[in-house]
Amino acid sequence: DTIADKMMDLRKAGEPEKLMYMRGRYSSTATDLMYGALPKIFGTPNYFSHSAICAEAEKMGPGYTQGFFGYRDYDLAKTKCLVIWGSDPIASNRQVPNAIAKYSDILDRGSVIAIDPRMSASAAKASEWLPIKPGEDGALAAALAHVLLTEGFWSKEFVGDFKDGKNLFKTSATIDEAAFEEKQTHGIVKYWNLEFKDRTP
Repeated sequence: DTIADKMMDLRKAGEPEKLMYMRGRYSSTATDLMYGALPKIFGTPNYFSHSAICAEAEKMGPGYTQGFFGYRDYDLAKTKCLVIWGSDPIASNRQVPNAIAKYSDILDRGSVIAIDPRMSASAAKASEWLPIKPGEDGALAAALAHVLLTEGFWSKEFVGDFKDGKNLFKTSATIDEAAFEEKQTHGIVKYWNLEFKDRTP
């Protein structure tokens, strides 16, 4: 009765959107009745499946960056430098046993760099831990991109190059987009002008 009473109080107050329903893994009852029908009948848009922090969320990264909306795994058996950015593969992810089995081998032949505000299990065992401030991931990524471009470390075979072969990526310098001939990317000079040119470490 307590849950029903609280829900009815929200309805009587004209605030059904203040109800939020979150569910775990799938079952016919949870999917069809509690997740499928209840929020719609009650009038709240706030209902979430565990997929929001699990499978579907995992697919979004490669989906939007590589056009592949599906599960994937990494070639940890040959990895020499593993950058773990905001994740903890030896404690959580889809391939925990695989990551645990391969982690020490990566450390033997190379290095692991963990970028995470918290000292995760993976960060504790990493070669290097960068304990960034929460929410500062974008600043670090932009600074890395700035250095890669100004020092000429981008993949010219994939990205392309300046038509005259001279690196025009200079701190705070705006570049004519026509000076760069792109191959597999789109808008790198435009993004440099808008964002990266002033994002020094």
